[in-house]
Amino acid sequence: MDTLQEKAWMGKLGSEYTDRNQDEITRKSWFEKHGITRHALNKEFLKHIPKDSRILEVGCNIGNQLSLLQKMGYKDLWGIDIQKDAVEKAKECLPHINIVNGSVFDIPFKDEFFDLVFTSGVLIHISPDDITKALDEIYRCTKSYVWGYEYYTSAGYKMIEWRGKKDLLWKTDFVNLFHDLKCVKQKIIPYAKSDNESMMYLLKKGN
Repeated sequence: MDTLQEKAWMGKLGSEYTDRNQDEITRKSWFEKHGITRHALNKEFLKHIPKDSRILEVGCNIGNQLSLLQKMGYKDLWGIDIQKDAVEKAKECLPHINIVNGSVFDIPFKDEFFDLVFTSGVLIHISPDDITKALDEIYRCTKSYVWGYEYYTSAGYKMIEWRGKKDLLWKTDFVNLFHDLKCVKQKIIPYAKSDNESMMYLLKKGN
């Protein structure tokens, strides 16, 4: 689609994010921010998801979240990211994970190819004008589950400045945007030193 947000992530802003993501402190700061590790949250939400499930991360960057899943015993892992440099770095670090260049608006896999598709801090960077297309693609590619971790607010859609720039980050209740999925589990995760909140959710197709 070549949106304003896509152009930003494929440019300098995206490269700077990739550089920050390689710093080991990003993982250590998770516990400081939330009082719980990302690994513990993953185990809580995925405890009933079989280890042989085929899983796709949309917007995987250098693969930090895929690496955590790999350490949990998941082996059939896939990732896509719009930033080519991030994809190359992810391939170097995670040679046994299938990672390709791709956009959430045109996920390069057939319908229901995956058992679970997830995002982590990705939907927040998609404009409300374009979010339906992204959610439809995620829905199309999963056979069973959608898993997510995104900034949360119950007060509709709210744009917030991100690193001094507008129209690059929004927060909302993303669970309610997936109209055809059943909520299996959701949990609000507060920030220790601010009034910000994120939500982790696990949604399922069918009954």
